[in-house]
Amino acid sequence: MKISARNVFEGQVESVVSGPVNAEVTLALAGGDRIVAVVTQGSVRSLGLAVGTRAYAIVKAPWVIVAAGDGGPRFSARNQLAGTVASVKAGPINAEVEIRLPGGAAVQAIVTKEAADELGLAPGVAARAIIKASHVVLAV
Repeated sequence: MKISARNVFEGQVESVVSGPVNAEVTLALAGGDRIVAVVTQGSVRSLGLAVGTRAYAIVKAPWVIVAAGDGGPRFSARNQLAGTVASVKAGPINAEVEIRLPGGAAVQAIVTKEAADELGLAPGVAARAIIKASHVVLAV
């Protein structure tokens, strides 16, 4: 599978909470991190998602919000992955930020250069990758 999304996380379905239209699927990654996705019931059926199924969580880098520090504001987004900035590649408009999670996975984010500067993003800085569950695409 080749795709343009920068973030592809392989894991195992840990839980599926069903609702009348959507389901909340939690994927456990190898390093112990978790990613939650909200998908339709039709997707759960067509992908055969059930506890124990191997699956991929896919997130485009521009959909990732970066918060500096390990505390700060609270967000409603289900995925708030705390880690450390591994690298920042700044261009004239945007910056590519890599956040390394404690379990070993890396999250890529695209933010404005201005935001990266204002947040003081640099290697070694504590940061959180914030991803809405509805922005996570699942694949098998």
